[in-house]
Amino acid sequence: MTRDEYLMDPNKLVQFLQKPSNEFTKEDLIRYIAENGIKMINFRYVAEDGKLKTLNFIITGKSHLDSILSSGERVDGSSLFSYIGAGSSDLYVIPRFKTAFVNPFSEVPCLDILCSFYTAEGKPMESAPEYILKKAHDSFKKATGLTFKAMGELEYYIKSANHTLYADVDQKGYHSSRPFTKWEGLRREAMVLIAQCGGKIKYGHSEVGNFSAGDDGYEQHEIEFLPVEAEDAVDQLVIAKWIVRMLAARENVLVSWAPKITVGKAGSGLHIHMLVEKDGKNICIENGKLSDTAKKMIAGILKLSGALTAFGNTIPTSYLRLVPHQEAPTYVCWGDRNRSVLVRVPLGWVGAADMIKSVNPFEPADARDFSSKQTFEFRVPDGSADIYSLVAGLIVAGQYGLEMEDGLQTADELYADVDIFAPQYKEKLDGLKQLPTCCWESADCLLEQREIFERNGIFPKGRIDAVVKKLKLYEDYGLNDRILGNEVRIMEIVNDYIHCM
Repeated sequence: MTRDEYLMDPNKLVQFLQKPSNEFTKEDLIRYIAENGIKMINFRYVAEDGKLKTLNFIITGKSHLDSILSSGERVDGSSLFSYIGAGSSDLYVIPRFKTAFVNPFSEVPCLDILCSFYTAEGKPMESAPEYILKKAHDSFKKATGLTFKAMGELEYYIKSANHTLYADVDQKGYHSSRPFTKWEGLRREAMVLIAQCGGKIKYGHSEVGNFSAGDDGYEQHEIEFLPVEAEDAVDQLVIAKWIVRMLAARENVLVSWAPKITVGKAGSGLHIHMLVEKDGKNICIENGKLSDTAKKMIAGILKLSGALTAFGNTIPTSYLRLVPHQEAPTYVCWGDRNRSVLVRVPLGWVGAADMIKSVNPFEPADARDFSSKQTFEFRVPDGSADIYSLVAGLIVAGQYGLEMEDGLQTADELYADVDIFAPQYKEKLDGLKQLPTCCWESADCLLEQREIFERNGIFPKGRIDAVVKKLKLYEDYGLNDRILGNEVRIMEIVNDYIHCM
């Protein structure tokens, strides 16, 4: 990158240090802190509940700062993870320098840094969320020679007093602009702050799911990211959720990532887009078509999709969203530009050249190949997802697909080029496997395929046991059938899980 490119980067540390974040060192951070009046360090980390935790340090001098950044600090693991006993609960939290950012909300100038968990022996904690993801990606790289990149579509609802001038039009909020949408300003501010904190944002917009209920208005919005390496993709989602929550709290309005917010309306998903690179080149496209590599990975994801819901759809209301005809998948299949499927291959600029020149006649022809933007999208997860485990699971599933002897055949068999819910395609629908319909079934799917996730020590046995136990404790087998048509009971359940993750 050139000096001008560094100066255009919204991350204040990148601007100041004139280097990419993945090259940050301890001495870089100390220099930034000393020259920019930083008074506090905040260690941030994600524990079992998926929410961002904080440990605050007042900086008392350079030697103290050096000590903090060199050795990390102790925390009580038994208060962060249910599967850690109080008898041997101490853990270390060790800062990952590349994640450092200036806290945009603190009145006292603060530098925040995401941390990793380490054991008493100075080894990475095998069941820590961020380490499970790292193990999965390291295994994938070693086995395939490929780099796994991902990005999320962060959908959320904001609940506030009804619009005074323009009522929310039911399920017609897609890409609305002010003054027809009330919370565009909050979304734009969130995008600026996320970028300042290191997030790589693609765009933001209002989503379909607007509606009114009594005196309350509900607006659905989305912030979508750019593909980055898997670990960075998850970190930026975690920071983004925290920032949106902080802004909503400032405005005294409710923000929710919950998969279902009311009866009969679109819920919020957390779609994950993926691609793989070799030597910096996207290999999901080959000769202008979706590559065999991508198809095999899709086959692996489809094969393990039921088990993946254990990481991506973790509360009972997840399965109120996964119902037909509400733009959420329910059957195991994939397709191109098809929103009724589980894995979708969106438009990827393949065969679409010179559109800019067509619209702008004075623009010179552009011979660049933009097909490197091609991704494939897992449409099942929602805002309750354990994001680290989910993306780790997708990497495991992608590697599994690449190693399947019948990967291409499986992909061919599960391809759907029609709306599978249209009456004329009932025969196609009847031949497809259904996703789990509750947390109980999701846990059973994970138990059936746990060996795949436990290979190479990626998901420790105790971690899988903990996920299954949590899902089973909901005792929601057959819940959808039991509450069908009972709007009062449905809303009670929705409100129980409104603040997921």
